[in-house]
Amino acid sequence: MQLLEAIHSRRSVRAYTDREVDEATIRALLHAAVQAPSAINTQPWRFSIVQSKARLRHYSDRAKETMLARAHAATDPRAAQFMELLEDPAFNIFYDAGTLVVIGVETRTTYSDADCWLAAQNLMLAACDAGLGTCAIGFAVGVLNTPEIKAEIGLPESGAALAPILVGYPLAMPDPMSRDEPRVLSWTR
Repeated sequence: MQLLEAIHSRRSVRAYTDREVDEATIRALLHAAVQAPSAINTQPWRFSIVQSKARLRHYSDRAKETMLARAHAATDPRAAQFMELLEDPAFNIFYDAGTLVVIGVETRTTYSDADCWLAAQNLMLAACDAGLGTCAIGFAVGVLNTPEIKAEIGLPESGAALAPILVGYPLAMPDPMSRDEPRVLSWTR
């Protein structure tokens, strides 16, 4: 697959088969991820892999509880638009995928968040090239940064989970979403 083909064909997958992604494939994706640029070549990213559906279901339930509490307290207006979905006991924020790659850092710096998202994009494009589906799961960030779960996934107290990415074999690839033309605000010559 050519790079532009991967960029244009990669989609957020929200339905996966039960086929497990093997360790060699995950390691290949991680190798692609660390080829990303980073500020002053700090390479701050660290990876935690969760391949337990029971553990992911537990994290999903905790995340849904937290988001529902925020929605009810009106502390997160975005959560309110997802109330019905979050209240559904069958809804799993990880879409029943079998692999979650958490990209995080041991210590946050000015550019570490951007660096980790660059690594995430590399990982997602490499997964697309390998015939895998991916989906960034923003709903998971809060729960993955609780002290208990940070400890479970190997992040130190000073660390942060920044980019949780599902990886798996898609049941089907979603249809392409339309994209707006680039909105150029300025072009100084």
